[in-house]
This record gives sequence, structure tokens and C-alpha cells, in this order.
Amino acid sequence: MTEQDAPSARTGTAPAEIDAASAAGTTATGEVATTRKKRAKLRGWKAFLRDVALIILAAIVISFLIKTFLIRSFYIPSESMEQTLIKNDRIIVNELVPDLIPIERGDIVVFRDPGGWLLPEPQPEQNPVVEFFDWILSIIGLTAPDSNDHLIKRVIGLPGDVVACCNEFGQMTVNGVPLDEVDLYVYLPDGVTKVSRDDFEVTVPENSLWVMGDNRYNSADSRYNQDGPTNGFVPYDHVVGRAILISWPIDRWTWLDNYPIVFSGVDEGAGTPQNQPTPEPTSSPTG
Repeated sequence: MTEQDAPSARTGTAPAEIDAASAAGTTATGEVATTRKKRAKLRGWKAFLRDVALIILAAIVISFLIKTFLIRSFYIPSESMEQTLIKNDRIIVNELVPDLIPIERGDIVVFRDPGGWLLPEPQPEQNPVVEFFDWILSIIGLTAPDSNDHLIKRVIGLPGDVVACCNEFGQMTVNGVPLDEVDLYVYLPDGVTKVSRDDFEVTVPENSLWVMGDNRYNSADSRYNQDGPTNGFVPYDHVVGRAILISWPIDRWTWLDNYPIVFSGVDEGAGTPQNQPTPEPTSSPTG
């Protein structure tokens, strides 16, 4: 037997073994690559979900800050401001009023009950899940579950104003100046021209407002709360803000006017009012 005929005595790996090892190495490399791809994809999803969570959290925080310090949403629970505001309208309220922006006559303001204006209402039972989501949405200002705990009226008198009704033409007067309201915002029953069913005359005290609903014959406003703890006046520190916009439904989207033309000349009338509250409003009892 020659050396060529004998089995190879040389050290090393046969071609078949080399091919098998090579195949195994390729398979291992492929598995590693696949694992890396899966991990990269998983990291991509985690990063995406993290970014989404951060965006949602930032949106909630920003919305909370906006709601707390700038604007807030309310819905209208009654007919007292018709036809300016209709029941279930949703409004945007500027919360910079009155702390940074002064209240003006004619402004529509949202305020907390000064005491006895609102009748106690039973709270309906709510599904816990619905209640939770309602709470979440209220934080970012998309719902207003406490709208029934607030009131909304139009400011007629500022501190120092003498507000009276009615003159021989059925008009309200402020500091002796008649107000021409009927064709602008006051809503009266058919055939009625007198802007208040009951006559009255008041002088608005310091840090307070005299407010009335636009639906004059269907509004339990300052006129009908004079036996309450604040004598029908709304303390400045009870004002949440000024209603500036009807935001819903879409077909009623509009800015809310305070009709300065109605109150032109009032400052020059008898008993010129103090137009601004003192820096530190006095507290009044609440109901």
C-alpha cells in the first residue's frame, strides 16, 4: 500500500466536516442576527411607547396647568341665560378674570354660590369606571362635572354702582343712566317690555357685583337672593372667571360680548362707581 493509497494520516478536518462546521457557524450567526433584530424591534416599541406615555403625561400636565390658571370649560345647566346661552351649551371661561384682568359691566361671569342661591340636588349614582374617566377628563378640562355647583350671570353693577329698576320706560338704570338692553341680550316673554318683574334699587358694596340673568323672567339672580348671607351680591373672590366663548355645539360657536355700548356713560352718571376691587378682597360666607 502506497502512501497515496493509505488513509490520510495528516492532521486537519475533512472537507465534509469543514462544510458542516461552516453551516453551523452560518446558522449560529443567523440566529444571533435574528435575535438582535428582535431585540432592536422590541427596544423600538418600548421607546415608542415611552415617548407616547411622555407625550400624554406632558399633555395632561399642560392641560391641568391651563385649566388651573388660564381657561376652563363649563356647560350651561339651566335656561337663566337664554337666549345668549342655551341649556347644555359648553363655554370657555377665562380664569385670569378678575385677578389679572378687571371685570367690566356686561361681562358674563361664572361664580361659586355665595350662599343659598343653589338648591341641594341629589347626586345620582355613577358607574365607577365612568366616574374614573370623567375625573381624568375633568383634570384636563374636557369635562365639567362641577358645572351644577356654579352659577353664570351677567354683571350689571360694579362696586359703588347704584342699580335700579324700572324707570317709566321699563328700563334698568345704573347710576341714573338708562340701559338699552332689550334688542341686544335681554330675553323677555312675548308682549313684555319691562326688563324686571320686580322693582328694586341697590348700591353695590365694595368688592362685590350685582348680577342678573339674560332671561329676566326666569333667573334666580341677585334680585331674588337679597335675603341671603351676601344680600344678593356676588363677592369678587367667588368669581371663577369670565365666559368668553361658546365652544360646543359647533353650530353655536361664537365669542361672548359684554356690550360696552349699553353701559356707555354709566361712569359719568350719579354716584360714580369704584371700578376695581381693593387688592385684598374680603371673604364672605358660603352656603
